[in-house]
Amino acid sequence: MHCDLGIINGPLLLFGGPYSNLQALEAVLATARVRTIPEHNMICTGDVVAYCAGALATADMLRASGAAVVAGNCEKQLGQGAQDCGCGFEEGSTCDLLSMGWYTFARSQLDDTTRKWMRECPDIISFHHQGARYAVIHGGVTEIARFIWPTDPEAVFMQEWQALESAIGPVDHVIAGHCGLAFVKDTSRGRWINPGVIGMPAHDGSMQTRYGILEQGAVQLHALEYDVEAAVREMRAAGLTQGYERALRSGYWPSEDVLPLALRGASLASG
Repeated sequence: MHCDLGIINGPLLLFGGPYSNLQALEAVLATARVRTIPEHNMICTGDVVAYCAGALATADMLRASGAAVVAGNCEKQLGQGAQDCGCGFEEGSTCDLLSMGWYTFARSQLDDTTRKWMRECPDIISFHHQGARYAVIHGGVTEIARFIWPTDPEAVFMQEWQALESAIGPVDHVIAGHCGLAFVKDTSRGRWINPGVIGMPAHDGSMQTRYGILEQGAVQLHALEYDVEAAVREMRAAGLTQGYERALRSGYWPSEDVLPLALRGASLASG
């Protein structure tokens, strides 16, 4: 499903992966208010519910905010009542094994209204900004849970660009999520923009998470401060102690399995 938001020429707040982190969502929505960014100028790249403890509350708050949300693999899977997150982790990897814990918890927290909302999230969002057409997807068009990294070769981006344009027509720039890292990459077709995620740190040793502001045709990536300790307490109270609660404090994901070698850092930092 494709949703066209029309022309939006004011500042846009872009973010991904709330990941059931209610405190981080509260912080990014507060940022929008401070910057006087209206609700229809906020876009989320999906995975509203995942690792943290506030599954239903986070989904309810995001729905009430009026932000546009593209479907992530978590929305697809939870909306359909699937048995796993469909995150694209390699079978048997640490990330795959850890997902069994948080996904089961998240699935148990959601009500039918939330699942219906998740099923209705579009696969692609598009809009025009300062004369350019943007498309918003989750991971990739060829595969919703495709991990696309800043270190990937041009061919990866071009494959997705072609699939996207086959679906909705010409696009000048792409906004995507899923991989968890914020980056802006200039390609031969335009900019590939990943504003990062707000629910988990950027695997850089900092507790801050990431979001982006699109304004006057340019994107700036920003660090997000939020109440980390409250999020950790809620995760522990819910029994979500597979390692993601430590990641909120350490700034490093509980496993680097999913990352390309060039982007790994936790082992180096602890060595």
